[in-house]
Amino acid sequence: QVRLVESGGGLAQPGGSLRLSCLTSGFTLDDYAIAWFRQVPGNEREGVACLSNHDGITYYADSMKDRLTISKDNAKNTVFLQINNLQPSDTADYYCAGLWGAPGHNWWRTIVYDHWGQGTQVRVSS
Repeated sequence: QVRLVESGGGLAQPGGSLRLSCLTSGFTLDDYAIAWFRQVPGNEREGVACLSNHDGITYYADSMKDRLTISKDNAKNTVFLQINNLQPSDTADYYCAGLWGAPGHNWWRTIVYDHWGQGTQVRVSS
């Protein structure tokens, strides 16, 4: 059974950093693309970053790419999202999502992904 579990959210100060984790199970990580999305209540879920293990490509949202790093630890079956220089506008629920194969340039579309975690809340405030 495919499972994705996010962690690492919390309260952070502007200018700080957070590293979110997506613990995966039930599949071989190298066969999957794992993406991070975020959602503010009342808004659509927004693609933030994607690690496409199948073809080795990473994708980032243009608006955030200078502040993001997506990475993985195969031994821990975990994909990480490092967010630097946090801004209050980064406050949202963050979700990881999984797809067998490679999403290509549609990586940012929620409909592409078959599996979702429950989310972790990030709040940026002084």
